[in-house]
Order: sequence, then structure tokens, then C-alpha cells
Amino acid sequence: MLLPLLRLTRPANLVTAVADILAGTAIAGYLTYEYATFEPLGLLCLSTIGLYGGGVVFNDIFDAQLDAEERPERPIPSGQVSLRSASLLGSVLLLIGVVAAWLVHPLSGWLAIAIAVFALLYDQFGKHHPVLGPLNMGLCRGLNLLLGVSILPEQVMPWAWVALLPIAYIGAITMISRGEVHGGSSGTLRIAGLLYGAVIACIAAIAQSRGQLGTALPFLIIFGLFIFPPLWRAVREPVGKNIGMAVKAGVVSLIVMNAAWVAAFASFPFALLVVCLLPLTRLLARVFAVT
Repeated sequence: MLLPLLRLTRPANLVTAVADILAGTAIAGYLTYEYATFEPLGLLCLSTIGLYGGGVVFNDIFDAQLDAEERPERPIPSGQVSLRSASLLGSVLLLIGVVAAWLVHPLSGWLAIAIAVFALLYDQFGKHHPVLGPLNMGLCRGLNLLLGVSILPEQVMPWAWVALLPIAYIGAITMISRGEVHGGSSGTLRIAGLLYGAVIACIAAIAQSRGQLGTALPFLIIFGLFIFPPLWRAVREPVGKNIGMAVKAGVVSLIVMNAAWVAAFASFPFALLVVCLLPLTRLLARVFAVT
């Protein structure tokens, strides 16, 4: 029973959500903050695990009927997990996410509530809309980055605009993921590639403005090497399998993108610590579904 419940939470994706928090704390300046302590950082990591885990559990709950036709092997349609058990798990995880964030600061708590609301909106409604769906999902990731920034609440407003980059990146991944089952459009995949390139260029420009381009550049190069080859294979042959691999690469590579953020705002050693999450994510991605 435990393993199917764990499958519902997409463990590999949970690690990428933690990396968002680490990136956000770097943007806030907390990783180099004189009075930094582990407690608020740990609470925000717990919060994002709860929020992301709860969000994807409810995604499978709302998709149970569709998955019975397209992905019958998943925990709910296969009968391994009941809708009641899944609903309880998702609700508890979302509650943990909000409470843990609130213990850091009320602003963190409100951001957590916003993430939970937008995640549920996506699960029930957003995913069915070709434009609002990707924007909705991207907004969840953008707010998650700001959840990390809220470790120093006064830094949220000055840096709120950086949330636009994960919104664009995750929006692109969500846009192409619609073709995982039945195949997609090479035109959509090319647009996603342009968005990927724009995100990399913007992070590079931010790093340059802070005098940290040399520190961030290796991570941005690795990031590009991870996401563009599978995307190009999908462009050349936009069948479900290739699109699924491109989506998986895009999600897992969030670790490296977040390492680039850390390199741009903190230091190379801290960025390397974030990259150390990558082997764990890739291992979990082999065992558990990413999408």
C-alpha cells in the first residue's frame, strides 16, 4: 500500500521542488546571510514537498477516469489506491505545506495557500485549456520560487519578477506534455525550444549584471545540454515516446536550472550542492513516473 501511495506523489519531482526553494533562498541572499539558520529553510523544504505532493495526488484523483483508459497501470485506476485514500493523502500533504510555510512567516503561508489553490485549479480546470493550462502550471512553479525567497520576507517584492522565468519554462514543458499519449506538433515543440532559450538567456543576463556570469555559465551550459537534445528528437519525430522523454528531461533538469540561480546569487560551492540533488532525482525518475 505504501509504494502505490508514494508513486502518486511523483518522488523525483519533489526533489526538483526542493531545488526551487534553495534557488529562492539564494535569490533572497539567505545562503550568505549572517544570521542564517537551518530551521526556516527546512520548514520551507517541507512545505514545498507537501504542496507539490498534494498537488500531483489531486491531479491523479481528477484524472482517474481518463487514466483508466490511457494509463490503467497508475495506482488509482489499477485499484492499488482508492479515491478515498488518495484524497486523504492529498489533503494532508497540502495542509502540511501550508502550515510549515506559515511557521516561517505569514507571507510564506499566503504564498503556500496561493500555490495550493493554483495547483487545484490546474488539476480540475487548467489542464484542459491550451493557453491558461501551461500558464497556470508555470505560475505554481513561479510562486514556489518566491516561497523560497520569502525566507527573508522583505526580499519578495524586489525579486517577484524573477518568477516570470519558471512560469515561462514550466509553461513550455506543460504545453508540450499534451502530446505524451497521442503525439504532438513540431511547431509547439519549436515554440517550447524558443522559450527554453529565452529562459537561459535571461538567467545569463541576470548573472552578468551581478558579475557572476562565469560562475553560472557552466550550469547553464549543462542545463542546455540536458534539455535541448531530447527536445530536438521530439521535434524531428513528435511521437508520444519522444515527447515523453523531452518532458521528463525538462522536469529533471530543473535541478540544474536552480543550480544556475544559486550560482548567480550565491557561490559555486552552494550551486554544486544543489547539483548533488540531480543523481537522486534521476534515480527516482527511473523508478517512479515523472509525468
